[in-house]
This record gives sequence, C-alpha cells and structure tokens, in this order.
Amino acid sequence: MKIKTGDTVMVIAGKDKGKTGKVLFIDHANKKLVVEGANIVTKHKKPQGPGMTGDRYTMEAPIDASNVMYYDEKNKKATRLGYRFEDGKKVRFMKSSDETIN
Repeated sequence: MKIKTGDTVMVIAGKDKGKTGKVLFIDHANKKLVVEGANIVTKHKKPQGPGMTGDRYTMEAPIDASNVMYYDEKNKKATRLGYRFEDGKKVRFMKSSDETIN
C-alpha cells in the first residue's frame, strides 16, 4: 500500500465521495484505513449498570484502501503514487506532477 499514516487523501467512492482528510490509522492485513472526517458512523452504548444512562457517539469507521487516492494539496486534486529510487533510496512520487513525497 502506497498510502501512509499522516498522508492527506481524497475519498473517490462511496457516501463521502469528494471529502479530503488525514489518514489516522491503517490496517494492512485487511487493506482498510481510517480517514479523519470521512465515513462517520453513530455508535450506541448500553447503560453499564443501575442508575447509568446509555450514550450515542460518532466516530470514523474504516474505509477500503481502493476508495481513496493521495491528495495533492498544491494542485488541489487526487493523484496516483509510484515508487522510484533516488540516490539509492526508495521514494514515493506523484505520477501527475512527477514530484517526490518526503
């Protein structure tokens, strides 16, 4: 997976199509990731004892990695990523503008 934690991505499919956000967590085994502000779900919590009340809270749910693309903040659009070697180091680059990342 070419996307890393902390990257800014754009959702390209699903109910949140077009939203951008930072990657908070990546599950490499299931190829899913959590994007800040995208795929918001409401969870319900039952009361845990007598005299307690239940609760509803919102959180970001995982999105499949195929539904997001790296977001180029300079050109304000989503782009594909690739790998290449520069000075003996493997680096990521944006295919649309041919600029290296990190």
